[in-house]
Amino acid sequence: MSERIPGNTSKRRKITNQGKKQYRFLIYFLFVMAVCGCCFGVSGCKKADGKDSESLRGENPDSSSQTGHKEDGNSTKEDDASGMKAAHAVNFDQELDGYQPLKKKYNFYFTYKLIHPWWDAVAIGIEDAAKQYEQEGIIINYEYLAPEEVSAQDQIQRITDAAKRDFDVIGVDVADAAAVTPAINRLLENGQKVMTFSSSDASKEDGCNRIAYVGNTHNYEDGADLTEALCKKLGFKGKIAVLVGTKGAPCHEERAEGARDVIAKYRDMEIVETGYDEDSVEKSYQYAKEFLARHKDLAGIVCCNMNNPVGAARAVIEAGREDGTVIVGMDHDREALRYLRDGVIYALGVQDCYSIGFDTVQVAVKIADGCVPGKAYPEKTEEITTIIYKNDAAAMLQTLYGLLD
Repeated sequence: MSERIPGNTSKRRKITNQGKKQYRFLIYFLFVMAVCGCCFGVSGCKKADGKDSESLRGENPDSSSQTGHKEDGNSTKEDDASGMKAAHAVNFDQELDGYQPLKKKYNFYFTYKLIHPWWDAVAIGIEDAAKQYEQEGIIINYEYLAPEEVSAQDQIQRITDAAKRDFDVIGVDVADAAAVTPAINRLLENGQKVMTFSSSDASKEDGCNRIAYVGNTHNYEDGADLTEALCKKLGFKGKIAVLVGTKGAPCHEERAEGARDVIAKYRDMEIVETGYDEDSVEKSYQYAKEFLARHKDLAGIVCCNMNNPVGAARAVIEAGREDGTVIVGMDHDREALRYLRDGVIYALGVQDCYSIGFDTVQVAVKIADGCVPGKAYPEKTEEITTIIYKNDAAAMLQTLYGLLD
């Protein structure tokens, strides 16, 4: 399932029906910001050994709540100034880093876990990077495709088929590290150039020989930081449930591991339920509904992907337990941000999807040119996560969706 971009038949990318509206509005909003001179005044320059989150985002009075280059342990301080973190969570002011490509045309294949608005946000960064290269006379052709539902076997088939075509680099947002790693290694052995990107890496430590990774390098810390915020809110007492997402997906599993390790620190806290909702709002709602029915004293729910905070919030509202069950979770779903604004969700960890997409293209160009990780680019390009609270929700809704209500 793909859609050709009008006026450019060489580029193909997938946009979901739900994602089309968000994507088109975001592009319009970015245009308005550019015209009005209202884009965030932060630099897109990169250090040779990776990203420095402070230099990219400016001074943050609560830097420990932005996960990237972490300065210390788990801090759960909320913002004093409304919207302060929202202004630094996504860097729309990216510029190419000055590397001079060796070719005038590149062909990339990117595949990811499933059709979902989260990856549409990544796509905006991919497209903007391609446009900046085009302004320099360099054409970036790419395919950006995914299945309707998460499937490691589908992903393996996609990258295997892509290897038979004329792509300079194949990029993978890994659905299941154990299952997909052997396929990635086979492609590399056959001379293909393969990278990973987005939120799920299959690392060299896990036996994957992928060339480089661009995205979230700190999923464990994200899960731990969100859970620490929840624990503090609850006074370090209570029963907790965890909604993980997709079994085997590195980002989901690592966040859940971070949550488990934090809960284990506190004598009066325990995890009483865990559910794998497969990135489905409906399944996460059903799990949360069952958890709440089985545990009348369920104090909190930790959510490890973008869909399950929505499902959990719906279930909590339906049960009339908004004041008794604290929810923390991931990312920038519009419904979730509204629940955050209204106090149903306590905290969300927002990833900088735009920068993930933008930097994925820059790294892919260098890989295509034969550059190896090191001085030209790091093996892992680190993107930030910002934990936001109720005070930031309205500003984030306005920034991403233009919502002022």
